[in-house]
Amino acid sequence: MVSVNDLKNGITIEFNDNIFQVLYFQHVKPGKGPAFVRTKLKNLRTGAIIDHTFNAGIKVGKAHIEKKKTQYLYNAGDTYYFMDNNTFEQIELNQSKLETESKFLIDELLVDLIYYKGELLGIVLPDKVELKVTRAEPAVKGDTATNTLKEVELETGMNVYVPLFIKEGETIIINTDDGKYVGRKK
Repeated sequence: MVSVNDLKNGITIEFNDNIFQVLYFQHVKPGKGPAFVRTKLKNLRTGAIIDHTFNAGIKVGKAHIEKKKTQYLYNAGDTYYFMDNNTFEQIELNQSKLETESKFLIDELLVDLIYYKGELLGIVLPDKVELKVTRAEPAVKGDTATNTLKEVELETGMNVYVPLFIKEGETIIINTDDGKYVGRKK
């Protein structure tokens, strides 16, 4: 058990018969009334994100998550295949467990599969991934005076906004938390 006063970003808890990861927390001590903890929680089974307010001092169960290093191999329809780097066993994961993560998956990407008491919950992506630009409109001369962005399509089919100087065929770095452009590969 862990007190909600001790919650930190990234910690996993058992709450309402589900497993949640704390995405955000804020301790609030109003002038009147008791203190409370405002949180944003991600359900690791469904991917849903909820806001919940706990009274200060409440205890919740701590969920011990196991991580297994794997390599993404390929997908066939709605099934994604990963290989355990130690045993070379292939693990299948349905698209429903990878709602947001699938748009970052490229061949041979190293990811962590996460388990709770033997139940496969999903994957944890690296903080940043390198993806190739497959479609980009050329920049118009003279448009470089401001921080103007243009939309490009990446090898996974995802669209992102990038600076005008990015060209088709370049490899760029994308933040997997928010899906935004970070820089280009040197």
